[in-house]
This record gives sequence, structure tokens and C-alpha cells, in this order.
Amino acid sequence: MIRTEGLTRVFDGHTAVEGLDLEVHEGEVFGFLGPNGAGKTTTIRMLACLIAPTRGRAWVNGHSVAAEPDAVRASVGILTESPGLYDRLSAERNLDIFARLYGLSEERRKAQIKRYLQLLDLWDQRDRPVGGFSKGMRQKLALVRALLHEPPVLFLDEPTAALDPQAAKTVRDFIAELSREGRTIFLCTHNLDEAERLCGRIAVLRTRLIALDTPENLRRRLFGRRTVVRIRNLTPEMAVAVRALPFVQGVEESDGQLTVDLADPEAQNPLLVRRLVGLGAEVQYVTELRHSLEEVYLTLMEEEKTA
Repeated sequence: MIRTEGLTRVFDGHTAVEGLDLEVHEGEVFGFLGPNGAGKTTTIRMLACLIAPTRGRAWVNGHSVAAEPDAVRASVGILTESPGLYDRLSAERNLDIFARLYGLSEERRKAQIKRYLQLLDLWDQRDRPVGGFSKGMRQKLALVRALLHEPPVLFLDEPTAALDPQAAKTVRDFIAELSREGRTIFLCTHNLDEAERLCGRIAVLRTRLIALDTPENLRRRLFGRRTVVRIRNLTPEMAVAVRALPFVQGVEESDGQLTVDLADPEAQNPLLVRRLVGLGAEVQYVTELRHSLEEVYLTLMEEEKTA
């Protein structure tokens, strides 16, 4: 649904995005992560035909960004981090203006505005001037604006930034529902927990692409797979016996538990537990040690610094 080849943007001699190659699949929630100034918003602006690439090519919904900008714009909806709205106008009037710009008929405009305002719990606020809206209400209204013309591709730049937990959950749930409907969602966020919940794959950018994979595959690449075994009566001899197992790649012993490096925990955990029980171990639980997406992200950033 989105494809780039060598996509690059230079501003006054400064390279904001360099040689970006990626593919985003139809119906995917694709996370785009990186520090401030990494080029995330610049990438969105290029893909949405708001600015032109300096070099490289890109396609959105089968349309070339360079050759078919109008078709690309008709295919996408954009939620920016600080959406511009007309504060003196009502929520409904704001949406009607943009629906007209999208070319929707009067009947279609009314139906779409009502549908999405109801979905995001804003219908009862439709006659209020937007200037009196909270940050969360404005963000939800901007999301409605991006959806009025039913675009197959959505670019969301920090959609839950500065929202309270309840408003953020409403927006996250709505994004998940849009994905289930088959929309392709390109999500820029600093909220790594949000990316973990919503995104099937993530890309990490720092001017150039550092990594692109599922969160789980990135964890395994960076940290391997580790099983934690909590044992009521752990002894040094048990740790020695585990280290001697041919499939064990490493063992750490601390506070009544063993942390064991394994290549294939699904196959090897039963053998590991069987050996421990045979030594008289009272096993309390066995679980996989999962590193957070924050740990993955920070490790990738550190690797990039030292590369």
C-alpha cells in the first residue's frame, strides 16, 4: 500500500531523510519510531504530497507521489501532531468545510459527519465552538476530519500526544477498529507502549532507516530468548547441572531463580524443567523473559551511535 525507494529530503544542505526503502502492507498498522528530528514528520509530508522528495521515489495506494499527487492526496487522511482547526466555528461547521474540500455531496457530508462524531463521542458537542474544546476533543475531531472521505491510508502523527488516559484509550481503540476494517495506518509515535499494542511491524528511523521488523523479531535479534525458572529450594548444584545441558547457551543465578538462554524455548523448556525436577527442584513458575519495546528502541539507538 505504501512503498518507497531511496526516498530522500534535503533542506538547505541538511539531510532530513536519507535513502528510505520500505514497504507497508494493506491493512497494516505500521509503527514509525525515532527521536525528535529523526525525519518522521518529513517522511509523512513527502508521502502525503505536501512536500516533494529531493531524490527517490514513492507510491501510495498504487499512485506515484511524483506523477499522481492528486490521486495520492485523495487516498490519504492525515492527523498531524498539532492539527489546525477553526476555533470560532463549531465542530460540525469545521468538518463541513473540509468535507466540501474533499468533494463530498451534501447528503454524504451530513452522513459522514454524524457517523464519525458519534463513534468518537463528539456528536453532542457538534454545535460548540472548537476553541472551547479540550486537547483530547480537538484531537478526536481532527481524526474525524482525516476520515471524512474514507481514505484507505491514514497517516497519524502522535495521535495520543498530551491526551489523558481515557481519551488516549478511545483513540487507540478507534485506530485498532480502523485497522480491522482494512485501513492501512502509518503511525508515528513516541509512545512505545502504544506502538507495542497497535503495530504489527515497526521501523526505527534516525534520518536513515535503522531497523524494520516485528517487535518480537527485534527482541530476539537483540537479546535472544531467555527462560526464567523460579525455584523454591534453588542450590548451586542445580545451576551447575543446567549449565551442563547441551542446549543451554548461558545461565544466570539470582534471588532464587535461574535465567537460562535458549535457542528454542518451546522445545527445550520441558527438558530443562524435567532435569531440575529430577534434581529435587521445587519449581514455582517458568516464564519467558520479555524485554520491553523501550529496551529494544534504546538498544537500537545506542547501536546507531556507536556504528
